[in-house]
Amino acid sequence: MKAEIRVNGPLDVPRTLERYRVWGEDPVNRLVDGAFVRAVRLGETWTGFELRWSGSVDAPRLLVSTPGDRRTRALEAAVAEVERLCGLGLDLEAFYGVAKDDPVLGPLLPRLWGLRPTLSPDPLEALVTSVCAQQITLVFAFAVRARLVRRFGTPVTVAGHTVHGFPDATCLARARVADLRRLQLTTRKAEYVIALARQVVRGAIDLRALGSRSNDEVIQALTAMRGFGRWTAEWFLARHLGRGDVCAAGDLAVRRAFEHFFNRGRALDETSVRRRAARWGSHQNLAVHYLLAGRRLPAAA
Repeated sequence: MKAEIRVNGPLDVPRTLERYRVWGEDPVNRLVDGAFVRAVRLGETWTGFELRWSGSVDAPRLLVSTPGDRRTRALEAAVAEVERLCGLGLDLEAFYGVAKDDPVLGPLLPRLWGLRPTLSPDPLEALVTSVCAQQITLVFAFAVRARLVRRFGTPVTVAGHTVHGFPDATCLARARVADLRRLQLTTRKAEYVIALARQVVRGAIDLRALGSRSNDEVIQALTAMRGFGRWTAEWFLARHLGRGDVCAAGDLAVRRAFEHFFNRGRALDETSVRRRAARWGSHQNLAVHYLLAGRRLPAAA
C-alpha cells in the first residue's frame, strides 16, 4: 500500500536524513538506492516501509509504501514514523521568521534551507542511543549502536534491503553485562542500558507517558535513573519529544558551535550557552540544529 504525505513548509529530505549515514552505517535507518527504509512494529510483529521523495525543497512529495494490499495499520504506523523522522511537526516557517534577522542564523538559512531535525520515533531507542553516545565520538557511537542492533534487533527485509527493528525492552532486559561488553559498550553503559530496560519491563517507568509531562518533569524522571544526566534528558526532549524550548548546553558539540559562531572560538560555559539560546525562546531546538549543521558546512570557518 502507498500513501502520500503533504508537507507544510520547505523540506530538504536528503539533508534532513543524512544524519543516518554521515557518522557511519545505521542498521535501523537505511538510506539506499535513493530511498529511506526502516522497520516498524505492529504489536508483536515487525514489517517495514520505504520512503521515496520527489519535487523541490519548497514543494516536496513524500511517498510511503508498505508491503501487501491490506496492511492498513502498517501504513498508518509508517506514515506516523515518517512524519517524525522528517520533523514535519516542527514549525520551520515560524523559525525562519525569527532567524532571518539573526546575524548568525540568517546567513545559514539559504545554505540549509529545508533542513529539519529528525525525531526518534521510539523513546527507548532514543535513550539507548544517547547512552551509546556518552563521552565518545559520534563515529564510534554509531559503530557500537550498530553492533547492539545487529545482536539484539530483529532483521526485516524492506524493498530488497535488510534493516533491523530496534531491540525492545524485554530483549535488552534479558541481556548480560558481558554480552554488551563484547559489543564495546563500557561496563557502566551496559549496566545503564540493562537497568533502563528492566525498569520499563517492570513498569517502574512509562517512557511514552513522558510526552505528556513538562520539560522539568521529564528531566526529573530521567535523571532519577542511574547513568542518565541532564545531557541525556535534554537530548530526549529535543530529539524525541521535539520540544522547541530546549538547548542541550552540556553537549560538547553544541558548546563548540556556540563558541565558533558567537565567541570567535573562545570557550563558553553551559550558563553562557543557555543564556544565548534562551533569546530564541520556543525556537531553541531548531536554532541549535542549524548551528550544528552550519558548523559542518565546508566554509563554516
